[in-house]
Amino acid sequence: MKKIFGVCLVSIVICLFLTACGSETKQANADYTVDEAENALNNGESINGQVVEVTVDQFVPNSTFGYNIQSGAHMNFVSNKNPNVAEGDTVMIHVKEVENVLGSYIITYDENQITQK
Repeated sequence: MKKIFGVCLVSIVICLFLTACGSETKQANADYTVDEAENALNNGESINGQVVEVTVDQFVPNSTFGYNIQSGAHMNFVSNKNPNVAEGDTVMIHVKEVENVLGSYIITYDENQITQK
């Protein structure tokens, strides 16, 4: 009886361990919302390397800068690779670099680290 109890207990522990190892990692929380990121940029802060939660206000696939996700008042998240988003989608974007062009922010991001929320 003790052997059966021991085997059952070990089996349960192994199952729990394997379940925990096989589960997907949770999406990291954003460092900024798009409005918070824009305020930070307006205050001279850097958001390079940070994650921004972006709601797509407009998607322009053929902009001068490439594929352009527009959000906020002056935020343009641009890439050479199609992010396959639509207006109204919410995505998490890992910012690489920000450039201010005539009062608008042109933000390049890691194309491999954009995720749907």
